[in-house]
Amino acid sequence: MATQSGPTRPRGRLRVYLGAAPGVGKTYAMLGEGRRRAERGTDVVVGFVETHGRQHTAEMLDGLEVVPRRTLPYRDSSYDEMDVDAVLDRRPRLALIDELAHTNVPGSRNAKRWQDVQEILDAGIDVITTVNIQHLESVNDVVEKITGVPQRETVPDAVVRAAEQIELEDMTAEALRRRLAHGNVYAPEKVDAALANYFRVGNLNALRELALLWTADRVDAALQQYREQHEISGIWEARERVVVALSGGPEGETLLRRAARVAVRAGGELLAVHVARSDGLAGVSQSALAEQRRLVESLGGSYHQVLGDDVAESLLSFARAENATQLVLGDSRRSRLGAFLSGPGIGTTTIRESGDIDVHMVQHRGAGAGRRLPQLHGSLSRRRVSAGYALSAVLPVVMTLCLLPLHGDNLVSDMLLFLLMTVIVALIGGLRPALICAIAGSVLLNYFFTPPVHTLTIKDPNNALALFVFIAVGMLVSSVVDLAARRTREAARGAAESRTLADLASTALAEDDALGLTLERLRETFALRSVTLFERQEDGWRMVACAGGECAAPEEAETVVPAGEGRVIALAGRLLEADDQRVVSAFGSQVAVVLDRISLRAQASEADALAQIDRTRTALLAAVGHDLRTPLAAAKAAISTLRSVDLDLDKDDRDELVATADESLDRLTGLISNLLDMSRLQAGAMAVELRPVAVDEVVARVLDDVGTLGVRVRVEVPADVPEVLADPGLLERVLVNLVQNAIRFAPSGHPPRLTAAGIGEYVELRVVDRGPGITPEQRDEVFLPFQRLGDTDNTTGVGLGLALSRGLTEAMGGTLEPEDTPGGGLTMVVRLRAGAADAPAPTPGLRERAQEEVL
Repeated sequence: MATQSGPTRPRGRLRVYLGAAPGVGKTYAMLGEGRRRAERGTDVVVGFVETHGRQHTAEMLDGLEVVPRRTLPYRDSSYDEMDVDAVLDRRPRLALIDELAHTNVPGSRNAKRWQDVQEILDAGIDVITTVNIQHLESVNDVVEKITGVPQRETVPDAVVRAAEQIELEDMTAEALRRRLAHGNVYAPEKVDAALANYFRVGNLNALRELALLWTADRVDAALQQYREQHEISGIWEARERVVVALSGGPEGETLLRRAARVAVRAGGELLAVHVARSDGLAGVSQSALAEQRRLVESLGGSYHQVLGDDVAESLLSFARAENATQLVLGDSRRSRLGAFLSGPGIGTTTIRESGDIDVHMVQHRGAGAGRRLPQLHGSLSRRRVSAGYALSAVLPVVMTLCLLPLHGDNLVSDMLLFLLMTVIVALIGGLRPALICAIAGSVLLNYFFTPPVHTLTIKDPNNALALFVFIAVGMLVSSVVDLAARRTREAARGAAESRTLADLASTALAEDDALGLTLERLRETFALRSVTLFERQEDGWRMVACAGGECAAPEEAETVVPAGEGRVIALAGRLLEADDQRVVSAFGSQVAVVLDRISLRAQASEADALAQIDRTRTALLAAVGHDLRTPLAAAKAAISTLRSVDLDLDKDDRDELVATADESLDRLTGLISNLLDMSRLQAGAMAVELRPVAVDEVVARVLDDVGTLGVRVRVEVPADVPEVLADPGLLERVLVNLVQNAIRFAPSGHPPRLTAAGIGEYVELRVVDRGPGITPEQRDEVFLPFQRLGDTDNTTGVGLGLALSRGLTEAMGGTLEPEDTPGGGLTMVVRLRAGAADAPAPTPGLRERAQEEVL
C-alpha cells in the first residue's frame, strides 16, 4: 500500500484499556472499539495484537487491516515483533497495539513497546493499547508480594497517566475463574495450574482492588484538573477528603486519629494542614508538629503547611483547593475570658463560613484551658479596636455618673480613676480609642470635678497641669501598647516565615524530585492555583517545572519573582502582598539552589562514571600487566627450551615442558575469557539460554573442572533436589569460581562443602568454607572487578572471579549473596528459580508477557 503523505499532524491521542489480570477482556474491548471506529470511517490498522489462541479474540480481527509483523532472529530462534516502520509508513489515523509493557527482542527499533507507542504518537497517529495493573511500575513490588510472581516487564506510570482516556476492564474473581475454566483464557492443559497459582480468588481480588484504586486516583486527578481549568471553587463530593487542622498543641494526636478513622470509614484521603500564623498562636511546638507529621505519614496521609494571618480563612482556602469534604478541628483551648476579649474563635468562624464542607469539632483535654495573655501574642484585632472605641465612648460617661454622687474636693482621686479607665481602653483598643477616651475624660473632669464646676474654666493652675499630665499619660500608654502590638506582630510574622522557610529547606533536601516538591510546597503555602518555573531561552521562556493545574506564562501570572540568573517563578491565583512576596523571593532563592544542586549532582555523576572508568582502566592495565605476562613468559620459556638444539632433553623433561606450556596457555585462555565475559556483561550482550538443569550433573562437571583439588570438596546434593532454570555452562563457571575460592581459603582439616536444597520455588546452592571470612563492610567490595589489586597476593588472577560470578548469576535471573558460616568462615549462596522438566525455555526480558505462558 502506498505511503500516505500530508501536512504534519499534531501528536496522537492515547487510549489505554487497563485490566487487573490476563483474560478480563482488554484485547477484545480494544478490537471492538477499533471495529466501531472503522465502521464510522476512521482509518484503522492493527499494529500488533496477541490473541493467545483465544477464538473469540481472533474473530474480532476479521475485517481489520493488520500490519505485517517483523521477524527477528535471536539465539537460534525467530520472534515476531511489531514493525514500527511499517506502521509509520502506513500512517493510519488509529493504530491498535496490544501489550504496552512488552519487551522487544534485541535488535528491535526500541527496547520497549511503550517506546514504540510514543514514537507512533509523536507521528500524529492515535493509539489504543492494553496493559495489566501488575505491569505498572508503582505497584510492581506490591503485585509480587501478593502473587509471588516477579514482573520484570514494566511501564512507567507517567506513560499511562498521560493517556487521554483510561478504561478499566473489570471482572469479578469468580467470573474470571469461570472464564478460565471454560477454556476462554488458556489452553486446557494450563487451566488447572493457573487456577491453583496466579488465578486464586485472593490474588484476583487484591489485583482488582489495586486496579480500581489506581484508576480512581487517575480519575480524581482528571477531576481536579477540570475544576482548576474551569475555576470551580465549590466542593464536589466525588471522593471523601478529610482535612485535619493541626495547631502544634498536645491535642494534635487525638485529632489525627479521629480524622484517620473518619477517612477510613469513608474510604477517603487524609490530609493534615498547619497554618503558620503571623499573629503568634500560643502553644505552637515545632517538636510536636514534627511528631504529628510522622504520625500523619504512618496513618497513610499527607502533611501540608500554609502561611496565613486568618487561620479560619486559610484552612477553608486550603480545603477548597484540595476539594475536601470534611474538616476536623479541635475545640478551642481558650478560656471564657479569652473568648470574650478576642471574639469568635477559629472553630466558630470556620463553621460559619464552611459552606459545603462538613466541620467536626473534637473535644480534647486542652479544651477551655486558656492561653497566655492576648496582648503578648499578636496584633490588635478589629474586634478589639472596635471594643476600644465603644469603651472610649461609654466608660467616661459611666465613670462620671458613678463619681458625681461621691464628689468631694479630692480631685486627685477622680483623676486617677479616669486615668485607670484610659489605660484600660488603651490596653484593649490601642492608641486612637485611648486618645479619644483621654480627651473625653479630661473634658468631663474639667466640667464636673474641677473648680469652678459646670464650666470649662480651670481656676487653679495645678489642676490645669494635672489635666495635661492626664492626657499625656494616656497617650504615652496607648502608644506603648500599640508599639508593643506592632513589634509582636512583626516578631510573630518573622517566626512564621522562619518556620515556613525551615520546612522549605527540608523539602529542598529531598533526594527525589526536590524541585517539584519545592514548587508544590510554595503553591500550598500561599494557596495559589499554579506555580511555574521558567528559564529564559533565545526564543522566549521555556517551562522547567510546574506545580498545580493550568500553568501560566510570566506575562499571565499575578506575581513573578526571580529564581537565579535567567529564571523566574510565575505565581497564578491571586496577587500576593508585599510581605508574602518577600517570603516568595526566599523560595525563589531556594529553587535556584535546588537547580544548582541538581546540575552539580549530574556533573558529579558524570565525574564518578569517568573516575570509575579510569579506575577500571588503571586496574585492568595493572592486572593484565602482571597476569598476562606471567603465563606468556612461562609458555614462551617452555617452548623456547623445547626448540633449543643445544639442549639434550629426555622424554620426561619434554613432557614436563609441554605440560607447563599447556597449563600457562590454559591460564591465559581463562583470563581472556573472564575479561571478555565481564565486558559482555557490562554491555548487556551476554548470551543466556535458560533451561531446566539437573543440579547433580552440573556439580559433577564442576568437580572435574576443579581437577585434583576437587577431592577436597564435600558434596551434599540430595536426590530429590529439583532442577534449576539456568544456563548449564554459565552455572558451571559460577560454581567453579566459588569452589576454587573456597579451596584457596579453607584451612587444612576443614574441607569446603557444596550443598543444594529446594526452598519453595527456588533452589539454593551453597559453597561453604571455614576460612577467615569477610567483614560486613567487605561484602559488596569483594564483588567489585579487580578487587584482587587491593590484596597482598598478586599471583591469583585479576580479581574477576566473584564479580563475574555475580554477573552471570544475575543474568540467569538469580542472586549471589555472601553469608557468615556458623563457627567462622564464608558461605556463598547461589539462588535460582526451580525449573520443571517439561517447562518451556523462556528468554528473560523478551517474552515475559509470558507469565501467561509460564502459568
